[in-house]
Amino acid sequence: MPAKPVNEMPLGDIRVLDLSRILAGPYCTMILGDLGAEVIKVERPETGDDTRAWGPPFAGGESAYYLCCNRNKKSITIDLKNPRGSGLVKELAKVSDVLIENFTPGLMKGFGLDYETLREHNPRLIYCSISAYGQDGPYRDRPGYDMVLSAVGGLMWITGPEGGEPCKVGVAITDVLTGVYASGAIMAAMIQRGRSGRGQHIDCSLLDVQVAGLANIASNYLVAGKEAQRWGTAHESIIPYQVFRTKDKPIAIAVANQKLWESFCRTIEKQEWIKDPRFESNAKRVENRVELVARVAEVLAQKSCDEWIELFVDASIPCGPVNNMQCLFDDPQVLHREMVVNVPHETIGTLRLTGVPIKYSETPGTVRLPPPLLGQHTDEILTGVLGYSKDQVESLRQHGAV
Repeated sequence: MPAKPVNEMPLGDIRVLDLSRILAGPYCTMILGDLGAEVIKVERPETGDDTRAWGPPFAGGESAYYLCCNRNKKSITIDLKNPRGSGLVKELAKVSDVLIENFTPGLMKGFGLDYETLREHNPRLIYCSISAYGQDGPYRDRPGYDMVLSAVGGLMWITGPEGGEPCKVGVAITDVLTGVYASGAIMAAMIQRGRSGRGQHIDCSLLDVQVAGLANIASNYLVAGKEAQRWGTAHESIIPYQVFRTKDKPIAIAVANQKLWESFCRTIEKQEWIKDPRFESNAKRVENRVELVARVAEVLAQKSCDEWIELFVDASIPCGPVNNMQCLFDDPQVLHREMVVNVPHETIGTLRLTGVPIKYSETPGTVRLPPPLLGQHTDEILTGVLGYSKDQVESLRQHGAV
């Protein structure tokens, strides 16, 4: 389907003022930008978003980390500590629909850019604060990054090999999940604003999101008092549901119900396991986990991963290879779903990025702009959005505001 004009996209009439950096906030604003919002990324002069320096690897002077979550944005450099700089942010907030920030709670008040101040000038403003622990509570003033919050929030406790040390997840998933939650919260606030005419403050913390993200593991403890443990790739309550070695490379299989179990047994030519009293139900399979996993591992080691996948797919058994990045981004399904896109970039040339994951039938999200260079759009925003003259922009530069 041809790309729709921006004004026909889901958020094509929305302006987002993005004062966030690192990952959770920028991931949120990237989602909004993918859906058509005009995202103005406010960065520190000279250094910009912390992640611009988070490399190697770098490409065209930009870190790969920064490039992963800052497409569909325009960059303006403003010194928030400079009164004229903070004044610019106030002016931009007056003509914006959404403001997102992830400073330590209370810091924005020191700049005169807190929600209570800005809503006096723009009652329709939706103001989203992302922080480590939230805007109140005993940990309010503590700094925090994804790794720390995954530890405090219980995720690290349940991640890692059985009997081994706690591990971090391979990607900053608490940050990513917080960004997704924040984008949904902002869009819900837009719907409410359509009814009431008023914006509101959204308090989004990594800790709260991570606690909610524990899902069934949290429920096991809250409902039944069952303490969690690490299982590696295995599942606490379903057997077999994990990664196994094959003749050449690992395979993930998910035998999640009795029908799949019986099909699995027939596919690996172990029909006798179906009626075996040790394995006849999932509860029995969990009870006899060690013995069953050892038997399954012995069978799966006899064929290659691709051979097993062909058999399991024919039997409708969920399975897949454990892909590295090369295999993933060469995967025909990933390519068919346009999850790799090529974007022209001023210093890189052709930049490869992940695509937009949600597909809309009428107003699909698009990657329209590459991640911006630091301050690339400062003049454009000041003259085009705020109506400043070139002389006024130059004066702001001379006074260190931009």
